[in-house]
Amino acid sequence: MHLDEVSEDARTGNVASLFEETVRHHGDALALETAGRELTHAELQEAAERFAGGLADRGYGPGDRLLLYLPNCPEYLVSAIGAFRAGVVVSPVNPQYKTRELSYQLEDTDASIVLTHAVLKPVVEETLEELDRDPPVVTIGDADSDSASNPTAEGDRSDGEGPIPFDEVAGDPVAVERGGDDVALLPYTSGTTGRPKGVELTHRNFRVQLLSYLAGRDDRVADEEVKTLLYLPLYHITGFTHTAMQPLARGGTLFMRNPAEWSATKAMATIEAVGITHFTGVTAMYVDMVTSDEFGDYDLSSLVAASEGGAKMSVAVQREFEEVASVAVSEGYGLTETNGATHTQQGSTFGPQHGTIGQPLRMVDCKVIDRDGEEVPIGEEGELLVRGPQVMSGYHDLPGATEAAFTDSGYFRTGDVARRDSDNYHEIVDRRKHVIVTAGYNVYPSEVEALLDEHGAVAESAVVGIADERRNEIPVAYIVPRPGIEAGTEVTSEDLKRFCLDSIAEYKHPREVHFVEALPRTASGKVQKFELVESHDARAAEGG
Repeated sequence: MHLDEVSEDARTGNVASLFEETVRHHGDALALETAGRELTHAELQEAAERFAGGLADRGYGPGDRLLLYLPNCPEYLVSAIGAFRAGVVVSPVNPQYKTRELSYQLEDTDASIVLTHAVLKPVVEETLEELDRDPPVVTIGDADSDSASNPTAEGDRSDGEGPIPFDEVAGDPVAVERGGDDVALLPYTSGTTGRPKGVELTHRNFRVQLLSYLAGRDDRVADEEVKTLLYLPLYHITGFTHTAMQPLARGGTLFMRNPAEWSATKAMATIEAVGITHFTGVTAMYVDMVTSDEFGDYDLSSLVAASEGGAKMSVAVQREFEEVASVAVSEGYGLTETNGATHTQQGSTFGPQHGTIGQPLRMVDCKVIDRDGEEVPIGEEGELLVRGPQVMSGYHDLPGATEAAFTDSGYFRTGDVARRDSDNYHEIVDRRKHVIVTAGYNVYPSEVEALLDEHGAVAESAVVGIADERRNEIPVAYIVPRPGIEAGTEVTSEDLKRFCLDSIAEYKHPREVHFVEALPRTASGKVQKFELVESHDARAAEGG
C-alpha cells in the first residue's frame, strides 16, 4: 500500500484505522506465517476486531491498560491492534521477566487486564498473589506445550473463575475514536540507569512512523511480495514498530519466529527457502551468520533490504555479510522514546555509508550540542538531540523525568554522543555514560571495539572503563574469539594490545584483554556492560 492509497480518514485519529486500509487493498494476501499457522490480512483484521469487541463487552476502553506478557505469536499482533481499536493502552512486557520485574510493571501501569501464555501463567499468578491484586488474566496456549512459540486459542475455564481463554474475549467489531495525543503503547525502558520508565507513545507517534514508511517504501518489491523475517522480540520497539507493524501496514508477509530459538543456520535457510526480502537483526545475529561454518552455503540473494539496530555494528562484519548476500546492510538509529527510527541509511541521499546511521528521517529535526547547549561544528562530538512527531509525549507518571528529558525548545535528549559530516550523515560515537575518562582524555569504547573487530581472530568485542587510582579509569576489553580460534595460543591478550597500539593513540588502547565465550546481552541484543564491570570488580576483590 502506498501513501497515496491511504484515505483521509485513516490519516488522523486511531492508528488502528490504517490496518483497515491495508485490508482494503491487500485483504486476501498472506499477512503472517509462524509455526505452521497462516493468516491473511483480512483474517488478522477480523481477529483484531473480535478482540476489540470482546474488550469492549467486558467494559474495557480508554483509560484501561492491557499488559502483554507474551512471546512472539499471532495473538500478540491480534491483541495489540484490537486494543488500539478499543482505545485500550497496550503495555508490552519482556517474556523473560520473573515475578520481581513483572510486579513492578504491573503496578506502575496499574494494569486492568493481563494477557499471557499458559507457560508463563504461573509467574503471573505468583506475582498477583504477592501484590494482592486480581485483574482478569487471559491466556493462550497449553501449559504442557513444548514451546511458547506456537500458541493456540485453547484453554480451560472453571465455572467463571480462573484464567480466561483467549477465544472467549470476542465480540462485535468496535472502533473507538482516539485523538493524536492519546496514548496507544506504554513500553518500558531497559532500566540500565535506574528503574525502568514507562514511555507514553501516542496514536500520532505510531501513525507518523507507519505513514513515513509507506511514503518512503522501496518499489523494488511489490507490496504483496514483501517477505519479512522477524526474529526480534515483539515487546521491543524495533521488533514491534519497524519489523512487524510497518511491513504489515504495507501489505507484506511477516514470517515470525521465536527469538529464543534463534539460529543463524535456520535464519539463512529460511531466507533461501522462502525468498525473504527484508531482514532486520541486531549485531549479534549478523556476527552469528558471518562466523557460521555454513555462511556462504545459502543463497541470500532474495534480500533487497538488510537492517541493523540496537547497537553499533562492526564495519568488518557488515562488509563480510554484504559480500556474500550482495545487499547493503543499513544501520539505523532510534529509541523506545522515539517509537523506532529517527535516522536510517535506507533512502539517505548518497546511499549507505559504513559506520554511520545515515541521515535523519524527513520528519526529524536534530542537532548535536556541547555541554553548554551550543551546536558543535561539523565533525565534532556532542550529545544528539531529536525533535519530531514520533517522539514520546513523556514518561508515565514521572513529570520530573519528562521535563529533564526535553530542552526548552522541545528537543529530546538522547544521551548518545554523536557527530555529523558535511552531508548530514550522523555517526553514533557512544553512549555518554560509556565514555571512559583516562588521565584527562576521553576514550569512546565504540572506536576501540570497531578496531578490535577488524582483527581476524575476533568475533565480537566490548570495551569498558574500570576504576583506576592513577588514571581515574582504564579501558579493558572483553573478546569473543571467532569459532575455531584458540585464545591464548592462536591469539593472545598481548597480540590484541599490540594490534591496537599500532592503530590508535596509546591512551586509548585496552590495558587488559580478557577472552570470554559470550558477551552478556539484553533480550534486544544490547551488551550489558555494567555486568562486565561488576564481574571485573568482583575478580579484583578476590585477587583474580
